Amino acid sequence: MKKIKKLYQWTTSIPLLACILYFSGLLDNNLFYQSIAGILLILSVMSAVHHSEIIAHRVGEPYGTIILAVSITIIEVSIIISLMVTGGPEYAAFARDTVYAAVMLLLNGIVGLCLFIGGNKFHTQTFSAHSVRIALVSLVSIVAFTMILPTFTKGQVGPYYTEAQLFFEFIACIAIYAAFISAQTIRHREYFITDTENGEQPENKNHGISNWSLAISLVFLLISLTIVVLLAKILSTPLEHVVVSYGLPKTLVGIIIAAIILLPEGIAAVSAAKNNKLQTSLNLSLGSAIASIGLTIPAVSLASYIYGFPLILGLDILSIILLVISIFTVMISLIGGRSNAVYGVVLLVNLIAYIFLTINP
Repeated sequence: MKKIKKLYQWTTSIPLLACILYFSGLLDNNLFYQSIAGILLILSVMSAVHHSEIIAHRVGEPYGTIILAVSITIIEVSIIISLMVTGGPEYAAFARDTVYAAVMLLLNGIVGLCLFIGGNKFHTQTFSAHSVRIALVSLVSIVAFTMILPTFTKGQVGPYYTEAQLFFEFIACIAIYAAFISAQTIRHREYFITDTENGEQPENKNHGISNWSLAISLVFLLISLTIVVLLAKILSTPLEHVVVSYGLPKTLVGIIIAAIILLPEGIAAVSAAKNNKLQTSLNLSLGSAIASIGLTIPAVSLASYIYGFPLILGLDILSIILLVISIFTVMISLIGGRSNAVYGVVLLVNLIAYIFLTINP
């Protein structure tokens, strides 16, 4: 009976409803059904994260946060590549804008909100400064190789990489991300887990998750990820039309899509901060920032080479300055291993400045 009830939970029924709506053909130029699809899209993202969390609980930490971050990145990569393949030259900067938005939202929005809420509730929260250093060092290098250097290289006119430079960027990002994952899971795993998890053996704790529940989560994680990609591809055009109709820049579309994708992860990170588990919050946010750039940009670069669509990577000077300010502020805020609400306020102001200057450059 429990197995049957499991199938009727919203995390399994919503992706199925979204699939039915998508394949029904009702979304073509129909605002009402497109609005419903938008709601189902957000719920399907949350469903995907829910199922990834179940799998994560089965394997334990820090593998749980890695699975969650990679699941979000798969959604991001799939949406970006599907839109860039069919969108043509108009979408040449879409990958850059979406990844840049995701990083800015993660560093300023999610980290800032976690520090602010956790600081208000507990005054001071502690975490491993070693884990933050490892994450930020990895992040700085990946950001430089993917979004800053293309603006200044001379091999090709404009913010582009040549094929040789794309190959170098691909290898560099994968190498750095692999080193970060190795540190997080093997060499320095103790830096990324809370004190309450230190004495536990991951292989002995299944958190009450049965093989049946694990199988359901694996299947519906795949279904949720697939329908999110399909719906996002359909809804991106009407979303862009709405943004443009209000006289707003197209780059705002990347921010909206990134915010939708990161919404469940933000909820999970803030919830951990409210429970005085700031280390988990930082694992989620910083790990996702590294995965967002370190996996998405190489994947899009490879797709660009295979399908031949144009790929703009380099940011303009204003965006570079905002990105550097954000990374520097996060670095100064977290380098000591103790946090308070003031750091959160500064980061949230950085986020508001980023959105404001996107609309009013």
